[in-house]
Amino acid sequence: MNIKPLKIGNLVAKLPIIQGGMGVGVSLSNLAGNVSKHGAIGVISAAHPGYLEEDFENNTLAANIRGLTKHIKKAKEISNNGIIAVNVMVAMNNYIEYVKTAIEAGADMIISGAGLPLNLPEITKDSSIKIAPIVSSSKAARIVLSYWKKHFNRTADAVIVEGPLAGGHLGFKKDKIDDETNTFTKNVQSVIEEVKNFEKEFNKKIPIVVAGGVFTHEDMMKYLDLGASGVQVATQFVATHECDAHINFKNAFVNCKKEDIELTISPVGMPGRAIRNKLTETLKTQKVKITKCYNCLIPCNPASTPYCISSALIKAVKGDVENGLVFCGANAYRINKISSVEEILNKLMNIK
Repeated sequence: MNIKPLKIGNLVAKLPIIQGGMGVGVSLSNLAGNVSKHGAIGVISAAHPGYLEEDFENNTLAANIRGLTKHIKKAKEISNNGIIAVNVMVAMNNYIEYVKTAIEAGADMIISGAGLPLNLPEITKDSSIKIAPIVSSSKAARIVLSYWKKHFNRTADAVIVEGPLAGGHLGFKKDKIDDETNTFTKNVQSVIEEVKNFEKEFNKKIPIVVAGGVFTHEDMMKYLDLGASGVQVATQFVATHECDAHINFKNAFVNCKKEDIELTISPVGMPGRAIRNKLTETLKTQKVKITKCYNCLIPCNPASTPYCISSALIKAVKGDVENGLVFCGANAYRINKISSVEEILNKLMNIK
């Protein structure tokens, strides 16, 4: 089958693949730049992109804004000016600052989930940056796109529908994950149908990109055959030479077994999928003392939260994979070696 490029407005990715944004520090300039260099869309996570800056602990926001700017510009260089997107979670404090920074630094697209990005068109209105909400259902797609239409006379440039096999925070209740997994194909079809209404209204193509559990060429083709325009893949890109995370983090994916992957609690009230370790076991019976608040997530209250998610994610990406939080997708156990970005993309495209 002739696999078409992924077209998002005037952006054209030769491969219909978006590399999912992974924070803290897992998908920064090296991973995103190399994915983009090979014809897909690279994504930088806006979750603490300045965690390695010298003043991060004392001047967190400024360090993150500086870090995000540096990583976007570096990714653009690595990719020979390929397509670079930034994933900005709605649940983040300083959401507006991160979106505006992405625009000013030259990113091509904002991908936004972990909440409904209702005001994203307002923040991006004076720019040509593309905007793509992440939704978990046709209802969520309808709410976001109807709001954008009513308040801004604007629609999405792409819509990412993320299923329950994804890594990190999930947009589903913990007790509904199995049901949602079984009905995800129908869910994708209903999002495609819902978005068609807005395509007609705005007389433009709004590509649907499917995320969560896409692991093989066959997985990708299944969704393209349903009518999606592309897929978003994250977990496999962790175990690549180009990934920005510590080698211990990458090896946690290579070495984990199916039974090591579990749903854990998150301070933001959503289930999160991670690799079982000392931290996730501790959290089953007690809280982990918080010594510093990074003021990262809006719903988080340091007085009552079970642990600091920023601290846990930073520990992990720096190599402490026992005391840190190692978010992963449901298929992480299927990874058995560290590969290159090019190998992962060739496997997805079935290029021998």
